[in-house]
Amino acid sequence: MGIVTPGFRGRPRSSGPELPPGQYLTEDFPVLSAGPTPRVPMDRWEFVITTETSREHRWTWDDLMALPSETPTVDIHCVTKWSKLGTTWQGVSLDTLMSDVDTAADYAFVHSYGGYTTNLPLADLLDGQAWVAFKFDGEDLHPEHGGPARLLVPHLYFWKSAKWVRGIQLRFDDEPGFWETAGYHDYGDPWREQRYQGD
Repeated sequence: MGIVTPGFRGRPRSSGPELPPGQYLTEDFPVLSAGPTPRVPMDRWEFVITTETSREHRWTWDDLMALPSETPTVDIHCVTKWSKLGTTWQGVSLDTLMSDVDTAADYAFVHSYGGYTTNLPLADLLDGQAWVAFKFDGEDLHPEHGGPARLLVPHLYFWKSAKWVRGIQLRFDDEPGFWETAGYHDYGDPWREQRYQGD
């Protein structure tokens, strides 16, 4: 005598994409910002990496455009619970920007035009994990999405991918940024659902 009713197949498995816990899939690109959108003229834009010894490595917009770029296709996950899959960007790898930077720092404190800041381990910016991105889906990055250039660190919640990025300060200590000071997680791994301090 069978113990399974004929034709019973159990709970159907999800055929959708795998998402981090608590996330839902979106096809659009929601705009979320901590303040007004800064407008940065290209002739005044610059990106500066400052080491723990206060040595500055500086790039103008033309300098950035002259560097080799990459076109990563990545999934992005916002702490407000939306996920957008298969997004295509163009940008300069942090590996390229850090290639001539001599540092023993463990942490990066990211600054943006408009005053936004965020923090993350330096290791999370290296080894093909992060870019200064200036194009999205083949078009110049719109200001509301962080243009002319934003940090792109797709393996962490998207608040770590600072819009309107202007520089990175390399540090021995982990200085909390804007949202981290307000109670968001210092690291922000979406697969571990690290939304808030203590998660």
